[in-house]
Amino acid sequence: MIRLGKLTDYGLVLMTCIARHPGSSLFRARELAQESRLPLPTVSKLLKELLRGGLLVSHRGMKGGYSLARDPRDISVAEIVTAIEGPIALTECSTDVTGLCDLERYCPIKSNQRIISQVIRGALDKVTLSDLIQPLHLITVKDARGNLVPTIGYVSGRMQ
Repeated sequence: MIRLGKLTDYGLVLMTCIARHPGSSLFRARELAQESRLPLPTVSKLLKELLRGGLLVSHRGMKGGYSLARDPRDISVAEIVTAIEGPIALTECSTDVTGLCDLERYCPIKSNQRIISQVIRGALDKVTLSDLIQPLHLITVKDARGNLVPTIGYVSGRMQ
């Protein structure tokens, strides 16, 4: 089973909490913990990772807190996942780091694994933080050949 870690799931929840309040003041860890219903230590850890990943900006001082580094339309789900999990790859040989697998030099499907990882990364790149704060629906459209292709859209009509 391919699945995101719990921290990554919580990171997506946290980022959507911030994105739901465009133009709002800064967010403190305690406020975000209350709104997201996540434990404060988890929120603090995630805020540091998202800050390190360049997705948040930290503002110091008495009225300090965190804000998004960019507009929610400019932050992809892939960036959030990468900030918390590291590079998105199905297998160790799908990353740019070599030598992680003993079979790497002889693997007959290594290049295919990389292509599959690129497709998944590409799909996650197309979904933005602003998409996550709206109800998404899986829809199908026809490609140039008439084949049905699943895609994501949401109620307002914008599609990915």
